[in-house]
Amino acid sequence: MKILFADDEKSLQKLMSLELPRLGHEVTVCPDGLTAVAALERNTYDCILVDLDMPGLNGIQVIGKAKELSPETEAIVLTGKSSTESAISALRFGAFDYLTKPCRLVELQALLDRVADKRELTRKYRAVKSRLEKLEGKSNLIGDSPSMQQVGRLIAKVAPSNSTVLIRGETGTGKELVARALHDQSHRVEMPFVAVNCGALPENLIESELFGHRKGSFTGAEDTRIGLFEVANGGTLFLDEIGELPKSLQAKLLRVLETGEIRRVGDNDSMKVDVRIVCATHRDVEQMVAEGDFREDLMFRINTFEIHLPPLRERTEDIPLLAEHLCRRFWPNVPMTQTVFSSDAIRALKSHDWPGNVRELANVVEHATILCEEPPIEPDHLPRRFGRTGGDAMIGSSGPAPGKPVLKAIGPLSLRELEMQAIYEALERHEGNKPQAAEELGVSLKTLYNKLNQASTMEKSA
Repeated sequence: MKILFADDEKSLQKLMSLELPRLGHEVTVCPDGLTAVAALERNTYDCILVDLDMPGLNGIQVIGKAKELSPETEAIVLTGKSSTESAISALRFGAFDYLTKPCRLVELQALLDRVADKRELTRKYRAVKSRLEKLEGKSNLIGDSPSMQQVGRLIAKVAPSNSTVLIRGETGTGKELVARALHDQSHRVEMPFVAVNCGALPENLIESELFGHRKGSFTGAEDTRIGLFEVANGGTLFLDEIGELPKSLQAKLLRVLETGEIRRVGDNDSMKVDVRIVCATHRDVEQMVAEGDFREDLMFRINTFEIHLPPLRERTEDIPLLAEHLCRRFWPNVPMTQTVFSSDAIRALKSHDWPGNVRELANVVEHATILCEEPPIEPDHLPRRFGRTGGDAMIGSSGPAPGKPVLKAIGPLSLRELEMQAIYEALERHEGNKPQAAEELGVSLKTLYNKLNQASTMEKSA
């Protein structure tokens, strides 16, 4: 850990400057409270060891300042036997524990181990909470095609190592799923898996997101915040769409990969992290290097081991397995022995070009389960672009909830039907997200709901 030690006894200063590094910690030694606060304002520490009685500022005041600057910093109080009541008071101000002088090194080491264990549990808790919030479990690669079997073999080969991996493939092919499989099959499986889309973060905030920042280091930095590298410490950090990383951040990422050290925004000192990096991109990184948009040295560094994920159109034999797997997410109670897609529906799916790959297939399956009350799914339950001919085919490809009436495409369309077609198509493009669809259509969310309710009422009366 990164430790700050503050005590006015010179013998203890010398002892800690020697013994704490021997125990595997980085240490900054301060002779008084004022010097300790100045150090806290420059850098972030995992733990502070402070004497209660020091000139300038006492230990409780230093702890208060530490908690203000970095709430996650733990504090251990050193006190004489006559000041035990003061030490107990320090616990009320946020200290982790206290030791009475003179203390043995073995006691101090045991206490520091408890602090390290607590921080490790906190990191694991954050990682588990993040994964639960995203409702994602273990990776589950579906497919028996030769190309997917090769992907599985490559994952099994490289997962146990610490090598950096670059996953290439078109948008929607499941690159994050491959990254999770790499993590789940590695020795880091019990540690955090943290995913970040480099293209989804504002350029002015991405450095803070990755590396963290100190309170007051820039406008809006009201609290000290740890970055994703620290959250993923001991585990895996997945950098999706690495090709979108700004040029200014590419040099800093290269330094992390080469040194294993990060520096929070506003900190003067670096800290060690143990993170396995997995990157992914749909872009031609070599072409970006040639055009000067991506550092060549970073490309070589992240491309230690490459996995290419084939597009869905190149593995159409996997479509029946994938479609059924996705379908059972919406129909969990359908028996495994029951057929969920008719042969005609499977032929329609396999004949499609799938520009959106597996992500598009997932949306198509969800659409079909909305229209189909019970299996099997037929071609008429698929979106219009699949060439449905049934008379009760729904206009658009994002319909109402199960059991709701649908518009019918019989003969020329009326103005109202054209309006509803535009609404349903907007809903499909935004995967059913009504606020986004309303924004695209230029209407209020209330108006959109009214239009859908009117369509439902008209169909019922018809």
